[in-house]
Amino acid sequence: MAAACLADALPRRWTHVQAVGAKAERVATSFGRPDRDVLAAAAWLHDVGYAPSLTTTGFHPLDGARWLRSEGFDDRVAALVAHHSCAVVEAEERGLAGALRAEFVREESPTADVLWYCDMTTGPDGQDLDVVERLTEITSRYGPEHIVTRFIERARGEITAAVRRAEAHLAAAGH
Repeated sequence: MAAACLADALPRRWTHVQAVGAKAERVATSFGRPDRDVLAAAAWLHDVGYAPSLTTTGFHPLDGARWLRSEGFDDRVAALVAHHSCAVVEAEERGLAGALRAEFVREESPTADVLWYCDMTTGPDGQDLDVVERLTEITSRYGPEHIVTRFIERARGEITAAVRRAEAHLAAAGH
């Protein structure tokens, strides 16, 4: 489904998503079911809200999660997509935090941390990056005044902490 939404319309975004999904599948073995399946699904679908055909608010985590819910996806997958990579901070910047919080419960768990890890250690062309490199890449791509840069600067500590927790979880599991 992610390919159908993103591959033609946003090929660079699709490259990123493929790498995030593949990374999640590799590391998901550190979890039992259902977490393994939920992590993989959320990783493959985390950026589906960028698809032009799905855009309603212009905020991809919320647009994607709403679409997933309307398509009958698991509530947990939709919520992980809605809140991936500290989305609530960007939602605050966009005036959408109330809607995000009201519609989707934010999960704080190793599964959520590993989803953030997969996203925040994968560059736009699918390359592996350290979280600090990834955050720098994002802010340099968007520029100093962009809403995404403001969000990243506000969320930097929380994103980095989640990635470091995920790295510790994965190291303990032998990844």
